[in-house]
Amino acid sequence: MAQRNSPFFDTATTLGRIVSFFGIAGLCGVLAAGLLVPGAMVAGNAATAGIEAFSNLPAELDESPLAEPSKVLDKDGNVLATFYAENRVPVTIDKISQNMKDAIISIEDERFYEHNGVDPRGIGRALINNLTSSSTQGASTLTQQYVNNVLINTDVENGVDRSKLTLSGNKNIQDKLREAKLAVAVENKYSKDEILAGYLNIVLFSGTTYGVEAAAQRFFSIPASKLNIQQSAMLAGMVQRPVAFNPLKNPELTLKRRNVVLSKMLDTGKITQAEYNSAVKSPLGLKVKEIKSGCFAASYANNFCDYITRLIENDSAFGATVADRTRLLFRGGLTIKTTLDSRLQKEAEKETRKAIPADDESTLGTAIVSVEPKTGNILAMAQNKIYSPQDGSQYTEYNFNTDRATGGSGGFQGGSTMKPMTTLAWLESGKNMWDEIDASRDFYENDFRWTATCLPRGYTHSIDEEKGGWNVNNASDGFKRKMTVEYGLYWSINTATVAEAAEIDLCKVQDIAARLKLMTPTYKNPSTGQEIQRAANPPFVLGTENVTPLATAAAFSSFANKGTRCEPRALESVTDRKGNTYKVPDVSCEKVLDENVVRNLNGTLSKIAGQRVAKNTMSDTPIAGKTGTSNGAASTWFSGYSTGIATVAWVGRNDSNKSIFGTKINGRTYEYADSATFASPLWLAYMKDVVKYYPAESFGEPDRAPSSTITPLPGSSYTPSNTGRDEGGSTTGGQTDGTSNDSTTGNNDNGNGNG
Repeated sequence: MAQRNSPFFDTATTLGRIVSFFGIAGLCGVLAAGLLVPGAMVAGNAATAGIEAFSNLPAELDESPLAEPSKVLDKDGNVLATFYAENRVPVTIDKISQNMKDAIISIEDERFYEHNGVDPRGIGRALINNLTSSSTQGASTLTQQYVNNVLINTDVENGVDRSKLTLSGNKNIQDKLREAKLAVAVENKYSKDEILAGYLNIVLFSGTTYGVEAAAQRFFSIPASKLNIQQSAMLAGMVQRPVAFNPLKNPELTLKRRNVVLSKMLDTGKITQAEYNSAVKSPLGLKVKEIKSGCFAASYANNFCDYITRLIENDSAFGATVADRTRLLFRGGLTIKTTLDSRLQKEAEKETRKAIPADDESTLGTAIVSVEPKTGNILAMAQNKIYSPQDGSQYTEYNFNTDRATGGSGGFQGGSTMKPMTTLAWLESGKNMWDEIDASRDFYENDFRWTATCLPRGYTHSIDEEKGGWNVNNASDGFKRKMTVEYGLYWSINTATVAEAAEIDLCKVQDIAARLKLMTPTYKNPSTGQEIQRAANPPFVLGTENVTPLATAAAFSSFANKGTRCEPRALESVTDRKGNTYKVPDVSCEKVLDENVVRNLNGTLSKIAGQRVAKNTMSDTPIAGKTGTSNGAASTWFSGYSTGIATVAWVGRNDSNKSIFGTKINGRTYEYADSATFASPLWLAYMKDVVKYYPAESFGEPDRAPSSTITPLPGSSYTPSNTGRDEGGSTTGGQTDGTSNDSTTGNNDNGNGNG
């Protein structure tokens, strides 16, 4: 038979409530006097059991730091985004208006300055009310409420779900005893003003608005020190039931509650009759200021903001686990200063969206990322798509500029932006830009041996069983002939790059790309999981591998920095609310290329940028760069730089490698497109306006060719024999790349172009 509770001790019955209440009242009364609890002063066994448990309760309040918002700043201190679980701005008591102090004491604890943490008179008043009316009154003092909020805050700081916590309406006797004991301890430790300030800083006002300063800013757009009588009364009335007394959702109910507080302020002598008459007639007078949380709420630089959060979540310097780091970000009051230059960022966002709007029917994406060559500082990171989880091609949370570990899409086929790596390997092998190569060869049999000393046999093959070998194509006719290395790079001729690669060690090209951290030297076979050297697949020299715009910008910034690569960095400093600092990456640069080799490469890349892309419109600034287009122009690039800024512009499909030929873009159908169609103009439109912010120097003069060398280029010591036609077939001087689909066997799809 189930045991029956005696109605004498059952708190669900009227008799049980009376006995229990008097038991707690007796305990609370002696607690208020700071005495031990004699059994003679309590009623019944329920209270006696409470006394036994009482001695085991903690005697000191464990106060965890209050949650404060974290802010992400640009390099000049402008706020990019605010993160908070609880929007709070702690202030000292002198920063809170007397009106607010009077209002909260009047409505919540009018004897606050008379009791010692527990108020026996208040308990008696509440008892009589609760036994004689249908309404209920609480007897908790402001000190007890403060204790309750501190206990909840500590649990949340320790990772407890707030929804699972014991809140005011669900407390048992032991909860109330603990609260009372701790309230007395708090009164013995702090002054009344310190307790009042603590309460007004911790208490919930509405939603995620905690503390009086944040509430004053939220609802009236003023500091707490400026709150008038009626404003203070409204805020003081909200704390009892923050959901119900919400002026934005329930203005009429909130107004009634405010007037109740005003009446209490009159009763307690905190305001005069005239002040009451004036205040009670006034409207709520809201002047709402919304401070949204997180990257979605940022007015600009949303994707960069997301990148920052990933850096913090991935770094053990900010906590042992991802949950710890996330909690720190949303509750730790961090000041996160970044490297972002808002002048560049806003220009980049404008141009990426202007080039192809987010909602364009083509669904194409655009992106710009800029780094400072001498530091690696990320100065801008933008794209055309709207940062949002909503459905629709105009929205995405993916960052086109970064890798998957930092919220990115993982990159896109690099196309001819890869070709300088082969040229660098050529130069490092002791060869020259004016050396002649045979670009007429467009077929390499399956048994052709490509030197690759990093592989077990020292060589590899590019095998296509169906075609019997690798068929290398160019986008335009007339380029399958002998030419200099410089001529081939300038016009981005596929057969020229492959001819270079055939004469050198593919592992040197792989090594160049690895040193520049453009890509790892190996990758995993998706079918077997086996690690494969990039050099095992010769078509990689034409840009078949996926690369990110950020990695590409860092690689090309090495060309701007005399062969020294600086690791991309976005964090300048991170400090918490107490001024403690967190370790962030310092400027980290490494010499990866010989200065003379880079100078000779720049001699050609500066002609590509200056003569073909900028069309001499930036002649007062030394610039250099390389075009890039994948098969079908699914990805188009321009990677360009001055010694002050390195910028990559990318335009293409972010959801597939499908050709864009025949696609309607910005209302016009493009039967053909390449890097000159969108990426290069995007780069130029942006860079011409921002390059001035970071002064540029000369790249230095490249070595000059002997006078007998053939096919010189414009503006150099030699000129090409065919300069009357842009082989890309574009009005702005571009052409398509010779890229092919990547495969683990070295197969190639023959869809090569040049550009």
